[in-house]
Amino acid sequence: MSSEHLEIKDLVDPNHTALLLVECQNGVIGEKSSFPALAEASKNIIANLGKLAQAARNSEIKVIHGLAMVREDGWGSNNNARLFGAARRSPIKQLPDTETVEPIKEVGFDSELDVLLPRFHGLSPTSGTELDALLRNEEISTVIVSGVSLNVAVQNCVFDLINNGYQVVVPIDAVAGVPIEYGKTIIENTLAVLATLTDVESLTKVWS
Repeated sequence: MSSEHLEIKDLVDPNHTALLLVECQNGVIGEKSSFPALAEASKNIIANLGKLAQAARNSEIKVIHGLAMVREDGWGSNNNARLFGAARRSPIKQLPDTETVEPIKEVGFDSELDVLLPRFHGLSPTSGTELDALLRNEEISTVIVSGVSLNVAVQNCVFDLINNGYQVVVPIDAVAGVPIEYGKTIIENTLAVLATLTDVESLTKVWS
């Protein structure tokens, strides 16, 4: 069923909804980031990400942390775009089992409720990971996408989820891109025709 025929409360019913946090990790939007400009642009959404994650947990909605990682030797990671080159040159590395790949403290991690979804290649947590199979096994039909960046990973994620038949909801005050105005343009001219746009307050009210 098209999302335009669904009320928001039905669209994000906890029985068939998951929350996907895209790269909300210390090494991306934390104080020590591989991408300082993105971290700066994300400051205004940090508190909302925390509120959203906690509201989802309170409603027994699975919180999935889509984490970007790279092996110390770089084996298997992409080397075919300038973005990957910038990440390699940064002194901040997204290495497994380090603080950089841990969820930011404002979002936190509940070992009994949350799911860690690492990836070592590609542009988003939907690219070649187990996400689609996990969602289908749990009969999830709606995915709430939040995090960064609107420039690449969030867009890529929304495209993949739509192509795979999911309903996608994007809280516009829990996503960010660089420059900030460009991020707003993406929301208004791309995501608006694909996903259901809402905000964190509306979601928390629906789940309360």
